[in-house]
Amino acid sequence: MAMLDSLIATLREHQLLGTALSLLHAFVWLFLLAVIFVPLEQLFGAKREQLFRLSTLSDLGFYFISDFVPSFLLVFPLSLAAYISYHCVPWRIHADIASWPLWLRGLSAFIVGDFGFYWGHRWAHQIPLLWRFHAVHHRPKHVYFLISARAHPIDSVFIRLCGLVPIYMLGLGAPQSVQGTMIATLLMLLITVWGFFIHADIRWRFGPLEWLLATPPFHHWHHTLAEPRDRNFASMLPCWDWLFGTHYLPRHWPSSYGTDTVLPDSLAGQLIHPFRPAPAAAPATADR
Repeated sequence: MAMLDSLIATLREHQLLGTALSLLHAFVWLFLLAVIFVPLEQLFGAKREQLFRLSTLSDLGFYFISDFVPSFLLVFPLSLAAYISYHCVPWRIHADIASWPLWLRGLSAFIVGDFGFYWGHRWAHQIPLLWRFHAVHHRPKHVYFLISARAHPIDSVFIRLCGLVPIYMLGLGAPQSVQGTMIATLLMLLITVWGFFIHADIRWRFGPLEWLLATPPFHHWHHTLAEPRDRNFASMLPCWDWLFGTHYLPRHWPSSYGTDTVLPDSLAGQLIHPFRPAPAAAPATADR
């Protein structure tokens, strides 16, 4: 019994240490992001709104939730994807890909993953059930760097799965190999950091680079409340939007942001809202 108690105490200590390190990691990242983007937005912002607003606390809450919850929820589906890949995908495909140099596997994972993120993001707008979760991300009427992390955990998990599952299925990344894990981790790190950049309120134009990579002007039009809506779904490569007819990038900036979907004001309310029954449509009335 004493040995069991000692083992439980040791596990709790490791769990507390892991939680403390994760929390420290989140605070360090938040500090670095603020040091980079707050001065840039204050100097070059398209809107230049006040630094702290009533919604800032809610945005910070979503930031910490997005740092902890999605990674926990992704463990089982990604492990399942790796298992299915190992048993169902012909071994020769994985063997051929494993023979590629690391840089080629990394580049291929980036392209395949970004293609998956594009469709996951687009489906989140087109499928009503998915939109109930994704609408949380589009609620703010001011878009700035922290909005990147302002997402419902279910929405984050779904879109990440759309990008990571094809990588795992093709053998470009896999949890059972050091290189495979590194490729998937670096891809998510790149997409995450770039997400903060494209949400940043920075009135810069990037010339020909805007045709190659997603930029703040490109992504701010994705958040517009005006027409046209549902454009610019790509995380990093606008070529997907060109190919599938969703690219839109005029010279001017959006005049307003947000969504027509009505959501609660509180963080807890927005987390719970997608699980509530959708309101019944009002019955049609005959003209008199």
